[in-house]
Amino acid sequence: MTFADEIRYTSATDPWKLSQFGFDAARQGSLESLFALSNGHIGLRGTLDEGEPRHLPGSYLNGLYEERVLPHAEAGYGFPESGQTVVNVADGKLIRLLVGDSPLDLTYGEVLDHHRTLDLRSGILHRHTNWRSPNGRSVRVRSQRLVSLTRRSIAAICYEVEPIDDEGDLYVAIQSDLLANEEAGGAPSTDPRSAARVAPLIGELSGAKEARAVLGHITQSSRLRMAVGMDHELEVPDRSTTAIDVNSDVARFTVSARLPAGSKLRLVKYLAYGWSSRRSAHALRDQVEGALATSKLSGWDVLVTEQRKFLDDHWAAADVEVEGDDEMQQAVRVAMFHVLQAAVRAERRAIPAKGLTGPGYDGHTFWDTETYVLPVLTYTAPESARDALIWRHSTLDRARARAAELGQKGAAFPWRTINGAECSGYWPAGTAAFHINADIADAVARYYGATGDLNFDRDYGAEILVETARLWMSLGHFASDDGFRIDGVTGPDEYSAITDNNTFTNLMAQKNLREAANAVGRQVEVADRLEVDEAEAASWNRAAEAMVIPYDERLQVHQQSEAFTEHDEWDFADTPAEHYPLLLHAPYFEIYRKQVIKQADLVMAMFLRGDAFTAEQKARNFAYYEARTVRDSSLSAAQQAVLAAEVGHLDLAYDYWAETVFTDLYNLHGNSVQGLHLAALAGAWTVAVCGFGGMRDHNGWVTFAPRLPPKLTCLAFRILVEGRAITVKVGRNSATYHLVNGKAFTSSHHGKEFTIAVDAPVTLPIPAAPEVAPVQQPMGRKPIHRD
Repeated sequence: MTFADEIRYTSATDPWKLSQFGFDAARQGSLESLFALSNGHIGLRGTLDEGEPRHLPGSYLNGLYEERVLPHAEAGYGFPESGQTVVNVADGKLIRLLVGDSPLDLTYGEVLDHHRTLDLRSGILHRHTNWRSPNGRSVRVRSQRLVSLTRRSIAAICYEVEPIDDEGDLYVAIQSDLLANEEAGGAPSTDPRSAARVAPLIGELSGAKEARAVLGHITQSSRLRMAVGMDHELEVPDRSTTAIDVNSDVARFTVSARLPAGSKLRLVKYLAYGWSSRRSAHALRDQVEGALATSKLSGWDVLVTEQRKFLDDHWAAADVEVEGDDEMQQAVRVAMFHVLQAAVRAERRAIPAKGLTGPGYDGHTFWDTETYVLPVLTYTAPESARDALIWRHSTLDRARARAAELGQKGAAFPWRTINGAECSGYWPAGTAAFHINADIADAVARYYGATGDLNFDRDYGAEILVETARLWMSLGHFASDDGFRIDGVTGPDEYSAITDNNTFTNLMAQKNLREAANAVGRQVEVADRLEVDEAEAASWNRAAEAMVIPYDERLQVHQQSEAFTEHDEWDFADTPAEHYPLLLHAPYFEIYRKQVIKQADLVMAMFLRGDAFTAEQKARNFAYYEARTVRDSSLSAAQQAVLAAEVGHLDLAYDYWAETVFTDLYNLHGNSVQGLHLAALAGAWTVAVCGFGGMRDHNGWVTFAPRLPPKLTCLAFRILVEGRAITVKVGRNSATYHLVNGKAFTSSHHGKEFTIAVDAPVTLPIPAAPEVAPVQQPMGRKPIHRD
C-alpha cells in the first residue's frame, strides 16, 4: 500500500498551513481532531461553527473528569474500583446562521466553495464558505477561531457574514450559544480505546445580561465544578436587533440583521473557561467573568497579535526544516504544533495521550507523556516539560499509597490516570507495566540534564528519583548468582505480559537507580528529609551493577525478556490484513505465548539506553525484532525509525518516519476521530532530531551522529540546552553546528568531540552509513511507502 492510495485533502504548497478543500462528510471525524485547538488547559475540537454536520462534539478542560465504577469480571485485591473519564463540557464554539429561514448546513442547500485552514504560525483556524440556501440567497461566511496560548482561560471567534448575490437586502439571524450536555450521537463504540460514556453535568448557576452569559455546572460523582462564559462585540451595517436567553444548559445570544448588498456583519465571540475542585460556583463565575472582561477590553486584534508573537518566538527556537519533501515538512510542523498546544498552558496538569483533541482513552495520561512528548518539550519548550513533571510530583502521595497497596516500597505511579489514581482495570497490561516508573524517572533525569535546573531537582526531581528507586529495590531481588532480577512485569510490548527480566524495564530501572544515587549525592538536604543513608544509596548502585540483561548466546541477540526467543513463532503467513490489530481479533492467551510484538520494546531500549549496547548488537537485535514487530500501536514506528537510521537502514527509517508523521493526517489506525495520537506526533520530532540528526543524551551529555536519508537534501533543527540555543544543519556530506547564544558548547559528532561558540560554527564531515543486510517485516506489515 502507498500513500497515493489515500484520498488527499491537504496541500503542501504552504508548509505552514494545513488545509481542507471541499466538504467530505466521511473524513469529518478525523478533521475535527486535526483542526482542534488547545492550550493545554482548554481544548476545542475542530467542529464547524454551526455545530452540524459533525462526528463528535468536544470541548474539554484539562483535569476535569467524571468518576465511574470500573467493572471487573472477577474482583481481586489491588484492582482499582473506579475509573475516570474526561468530560465534554459546555460547547462555546457554536455560532449558527440562518439565511432568511434556512439554516446554514453543508449537507443542505448548495456549497459553492468551502475550505478550512489551520495556520501554524498564527495559531488560528480559518474557515471560508460560500453557500446558496434552498431559498436561493447566497452568502459568504468567514470565521477565525483561536484558543489563546498566552491567556490560559481564553478562546475567541471572529465570525463574518456577507451577501454575495445581487438579490437586494439579505435578512439573517445568528445564534451564538453555550451548550452543555451536548449529545455525542452514534452508538457506543466497541473499541477498547474509545471513551466511556458518563453521567450528564448538573447545572448550578446561569445568568445573562446584554451580550454576556455564564453557565456553571458540577459533575455528579467527582464533584468538580466548571464555568464557561461568553461575551460579544457586534458590527452591523444596517438595522439589527439582539436578545439573550439562558437556562441551566443553554445560553443564546441572538442577532437579527438586515444586510444590504456589499455589506458585512462581524461578530466577535469571547469565551472564558475555568474549573476547580475546591472553589464555589459563584467564585468560578466571577473568575470567568473577569477573564471575559479583560479579553474583551483587549480586543480581537490584540489576541491575534499576542498569539502570533508567541508562536514566532517558539518557531524561532524549535522549528525543524526539511528540504526535499514538502509534504513531510508540512506534516512535521503540524505535529509539532499539536504537541506544543497540548502542553503550553497545562500548568501542572497532565498531558493526555490524545492531548485535548478528543476523548480517546478516556482522556488519560500514560507513559507516552514522559517517553515521547516530554523529550520534545525538554529541548524546545522546557518550561512546559517542567510543569508536566511537577504535576507528576503532585501525585506522589497517591503513588506511595498505591505502592503500599501492592505490598511494595517507594512509589508506584499509575499506568493510566487523570488525577493520579490508577484507572487501568486490566492488570497484565496495566499495573504490571511498572516500567512507567522508570520512564518518569528518565524524563526527570533528562530535564535536569538538559536544563541544569537545580531548583527543580531539589524541590521535585530528586524525590521522584528516590521513591521510584525504592520501588525497584522492592520489586526486584538479588538471585543466588548475585544478579538483580525484576520478575513478573510487562514491558512496552503489550503482546508479551507478565514476563521475567524484561530488558527494557531492567535497563530503565538500572538508570533510575543510578540517577537516584546521583541525586541524593548532590541534594543532601533532600536525602536527609527522605532518610536516605549511604547504605541505601550504595544498594541502588549495587543493584544497578548487577541488573540481569537477558541474552541469547545461540542467536547472538538480546532477549526482549527472559526466554522470549524460545517462544513459538506467530503464524504471520496465515494472518490476514484485516486481523490487525491482533488485540481485536485474537485471544490474549494465544498472543502472550508467541513471538509477536505489538510495538517496539527491545528496540526502544536500544534508543533510550543505547549506551548499554554495541553497534554490532544493535544491528543484530534490530534485524531479529523487526521480523516480529507488527506495529499494532502508533507508538512503534517512531522508535523503529530511530534505530533503523542508526544502524544504517535509512530508506526504511524514512518510511517509518512517514508512518508516524502521517498517523493522523491519513487516519492510518482508523481511530483519529477519538483524538490525535500525541505520541506519534511527538515522534515526528524524535525521528528528525534523534533519527536523522542522531542526537542522544546518554548520561546528560548531548551528542550527534547525523545521516540523511536519500530523499532529503537538508535537515535543520534547533534545540535548547541549559539556556543555549543550538542549531544543527545536516547536509548529505557534512553537518554544521551553530551556537546562537550562551557559553561554549561541547559535544561529539560521530564520536569526535568538538566545541562551538557564538559566531564560531563548526562543520564536520559525515561518514558513510554502515553496510547492512536487508531486514524483513512480518508478512503484510511492511511500512507504508510514499512514492
